[in-house]
Amino acid sequence: MSHKTKAPSLLQALIPLIALIAMLSSSVYLFGEDSSYGPNQIALLVAAGIAVIIGFRNGFSWQQIEEGITEGISVALGAMLIILAVGSLIGTWLLSGTVPTLIYFGLELLNPSLFYAASCIICGVVALSIGSSWTTAATIGVALMGVASGMGLEPGIAAGAIVSGAYFGDKMSPLSDTTNLAPAVSGTELFAHIRYMGYTAGPAFVISVVLFLILGLNADTNVSLQRLELMQEQLQGTFNIGWPMLVPLAVLLYLAATRKPALPTVFFGALLGGAWALIFQPEMISFIAGEEGWVPAIKVVWLALSDGVEVSTGSANLDSLLSGGGMVSMLNTVWLILSAMTFGAIMEKVGLLERFIRGMLKSAKSVGSLITGTIFTCFGANVLTADQYMAIVLPGRMFKEEYERRNLDPRVLSRTLEDSGTITSALIPWNTCGAYMFSVLAVSPFEYGIYAFFNYLTPLIAIVFAYTGWTILYLNPKEETAKA
Repeated sequence: MSHKTKAPSLLQALIPLIALIAMLSSSVYLFGEDSSYGPNQIALLVAAGIAVIIGFRNGFSWQQIEEGITEGISVALGAMLIILAVGSLIGTWLLSGTVPTLIYFGLELLNPSLFYAASCIICGVVALSIGSSWTTAATIGVALMGVASGMGLEPGIAAGAIVSGAYFGDKMSPLSDTTNLAPAVSGTELFAHIRYMGYTAGPAFVISVVLFLILGLNADTNVSLQRLELMQEQLQGTFNIGWPMLVPLAVLLYLAATRKPALPTVFFGALLGGAWALIFQPEMISFIAGEEGWVPAIKVVWLALSDGVEVSTGSANLDSLLSGGGMVSMLNTVWLILSAMTFGAIMEKVGLLERFIRGMLKSAKSVGSLITGTIFTCFGANVLTADQYMAIVLPGRMFKEEYERRNLDPRVLSRTLEDSGTITSALIPWNTCGAYMFSVLAVSPFEYGIYAFFNYLTPLIAIVFAYTGWTILYLNPKEETAKA
């Protein structure tokens, strides 16, 4: 039996969005940092319910909506499995001494005044090499957060530096999935797309590093050498520290750089961390197990993969830093993503998202307003669909014809999609990227967002270029059909 459906009005498209913003704002006000541990999920599902009611009013059946939910959630299944695998990886890398070793050497090598800027650059180089902001945050990022804690530095700024660097490297890497997706959607060549992105990403990254340098030089870094040495002694007293502990990291980075699939790569890294723990940390494992022997040892590693680890070093600060991980630590993140994807899927299925985007397109009279509208649409898609891939594909698909009509080079669209769709995803707590960064770095996007300079400077620079016309390319420059 077929159902006649009608297109929604702009008001109908805005109602679930306004309701969601109101509920999420209330959630943050009432519950603060705990808002992502249930209240935000409820807000997303209630807003999804409002979208369902509008869908019913426009002739959609529950079966159609349910199919849309299933399709929407399936898009994020791969990401959710990777998140669970990352939880296991953090658990075994804490147990194996990989993360403690990185923290140990970080405390030895990094200057507190230069820490923020150095972290941004390090994460940028690593992400550029492997093409993954997620892997960078889960490995180097976790260790750098540990170093920041040891130096008494601000966790929000440290996380902002890590996110800024990780997203710059991810955005500019030919190995990145989003960097390949954007030119594919817009119809341009990969390396031409990367070179063109340098005009917006380059200045944004340089400015970000300078800002982190200023913050570092002005930070209260009067941390005594005795304190740092004490932390290093506690690390050495608890774990076997040494270069061999970094082999799991080297293997993971190699597999990522050679473009092996993310899920098996991360899970193999977790299993390798477990094997390394058995080989190099027998005393630690015996202490946790309460007895010696292979069976108790395997049990400890098994639990590290599922439930994480609890470490006792004699320092409460260090204990909280080196305890955690396991798949169970990621379950709340998965819950958040499921709720967000349900909302986004319903919005797309009943046509509310498309209507919202068409409303944005109508107001775009010039090239400057078209590019700005695309940026805000990508950001809106990140908010509504909670997925960076959807925030690239949907606006890209819908704006492509208009960019062609206005004689704009496809690179303008591909760069704009990345300048907003990829970059702003980490700033939204219920987006897959924002939720992931929160679960890995243990700092809320609300806290690190203000310091993730690269992630909002890039779209701002793109808007300035759009209205000035600088770096805007036309298919036929002699036939510019619109002025910025």
